[in-house]
Amino acid sequence: PRMGEGDEDRKLRSATLSALELADKHRVESIAFPAISTGIFGYPKDKCAEVMLTAIIDYLKSKKTGLKKIILCLYDDETYRIFEETLKRKSP
Repeated sequence: PRMGEGDEDRKLRSATLSALELADKHRVESIAFPAISTGIFGYPKDKCAEVMLTAIIDYLKSKKTGLKKIILCLYDDETYRIFEETLKRKSP
């Protein structure tokens, strides 16, 4: 999603879930995600982490999946730290 177009959180969640569903449909065992739209499209990194990680966790809890590995390819230390802190908050 591009910031300013509206409904960005829903679009990002939908894109994340669609990718996970497509991976399962094709029976792949791993998938990699970048921090979607945080570069040129201006989506805030903290919101991206929250939306994407929530979508991934919800998917894993609600579906039987063949995915064994989900990789987050994060461009820089700041983005890594944000995703790491967000995941720690979401982990039991």
